[in-house]
Amino acid sequence: MEIKANKINGANAQIEATISRDELNEKTEKIAKQLSKTANVQGFRKGKVPVAIIKKQYGEKLVEDAEAEALREVLAKGLTELNIDSVSLIGEPTISKFEKSDDKIEVAVKVAMRPEINLENVKSFVPDFEKPEVTDEEVEERIKEIAENQAPLVDIKRNRKMKEGDTAVIDFEGFIDGKAFEGGAAENFELKLGSGQFIPGFEDQLIGVKRDEEVTINVTFPENYGSDTLAGKDAEFKVKVNGVKVKDEVVIDDELAKKLLPGEEDATLEKLKEEVKKALEQEKLAKLYNDELKPKLLETLVEKIDFDLPEFVVDQEIDMAVNKKASQMSEDEIKELRENPEKLNELRESFRDDAIKSVKATFIIDALAQEMGIKVEEQEVMQTIYYEAMQMGQDPQKAYEHYKEAGYLPAIQMSMVEDKVLTALLNEKSEA
Repeated sequence: MEIKANKINGANAQIEATISRDELNEKTEKIAKQLSKTANVQGFRKGKVPVAIIKKQYGEKLVEDAEAEALREVLAKGLTELNIDSVSLIGEPTISKFEKSDDKIEVAVKVAMRPEINLENVKSFVPDFEKPEVTDEEVEERIKEIAENQAPLVDIKRNRKMKEGDTAVIDFEGFIDGKAFEGGAAENFELKLGSGQFIPGFEDQLIGVKRDEEVTINVTFPENYGSDTLAGKDAEFKVKVNGVKVKDEVVIDDELAKKLLPGEEDATLEKLKEEVKKALEQEKLAKLYNDELKPKLLETLVEKIDFDLPEFVVDQEIDMAVNKKASQMSEDEIKELRENPEKLNELRESFRDDAIKSVKATFIIDALAQEMGIKVEEQEVMQTIYYEAMQMGQDPQKAYEHYKEAGYLPAIQMSMVEDKVLTALLNEKSEA
C-alpha cells in the first residue's frame, strides 16, 4: 500500500493511497475465513462452512468490506504519518477520489482538524468604554413609574370626556354585515385607551366619550388577523361606557419602599433609590453591551485572530446560505441554477466571505469558552426557552419540543455561550 500524506494547512490534510489488487484479495480472503467460522449456511454445521461457499454467497459484500477495511487502514496510516491524533479530527473524513482499475484502487481522503487558535492577545481586542451613568432624575422617574403601576384603578368622580391613558369599562358587541360574530362581545371589559390592546382605531374612537354614553365604532380587522373569518373584514361595534377609571395617586415615601422591598429590614425611600439606581445602571450597561459593544468585539476578534479553517465546515455554511436563498427563488431561477453550474458556483462564492466570518466566530467563541470554563447545559437552554415562551403567552413545553424537533437547540446553546463569553470579557474590562 503506497501512502502519501500532505498537511494542507493547520486545519486540513489530504491522504492519497494506492491499494493493490493483491492487497484487496488478501483482505477479502481473511474476511471470508473469519465469516466461515460464524456464518449460518443451510447444509453446513456452524464453523464448518467452506470458504468457497462463503465467497459464492457473500461475494460482493466481501469485496465491499475489504475495500472499507483498506480505507480505514489508509486513514490510520495517513494520520500516523502526519502525526495527527484522531481526537483532533472534526467531522467525517471525505473521500474525494476512489478510482478502480483491474490491478489497483487509487483513493484520496480529506480530513479536517480542530484549528489551533492563539488567544494570547484577546484582552487587548476588548474596546475601552465607560459605564453608563444614571441621573437622580432618571431614578425618580423610574420610581414614579413603579408607583403608578402599583396604584389601584379608581372611578373618576366627575363625568368628563375620556382621554388617552384612561381605562374605559365597557360593554360591547361586534357585527360583520349586520350579524354578530363569535368572540366579539363582552361586558364590563376594562380597556386602557392607548394600550393598543384592541383593533387599530377602536380605542381612538372612545376618546372624548363620557360615562353612560353609547357609541358605534367602525373598524377593519387587519389582513394578518389570527382568524381567517375576520381578517380584512369591516366590523361595527356597539359600545356602552359603564365607567371610567384612572390610576389612584400613590405617595412616594418610606411606606412605598417597604412594599417594593419586601424582606428588606429598615427599608427606606433612600434605600429604594439606591436599588433602583443599580437596576437602571445594569439596564443601561446591558443595552450598551448588546447594541454596541458585543457586535463590535466579535467583529474585532474575527478580524484580528488569524487561523486556518476546516474547508468542509465553511462549505456547510455556504450550503445553508444557498439553501436559504433558494427557498426565496422562483422555480425558473432554481431551474437556471441546476442547468448552469457556473451560475451556481457564482452564487456559492457570493456567500463565502460571510461564511468564513461566521465559522471563524464560532471557533473563536468555542475556544474562549473552553479557556474561560464557560458552559451552557441543556437544562439552561430549556429554562431560557420556557421563560421566553411564557413571556409571549405560548405553551413552554410545546415551544421547547418545536425547537428540539427542528434541530435548533445546538444553535440556541451556542448563542447563549457566545453571549456569556462576550459578557465576561466586557465585564473584566469594566472592572480593570
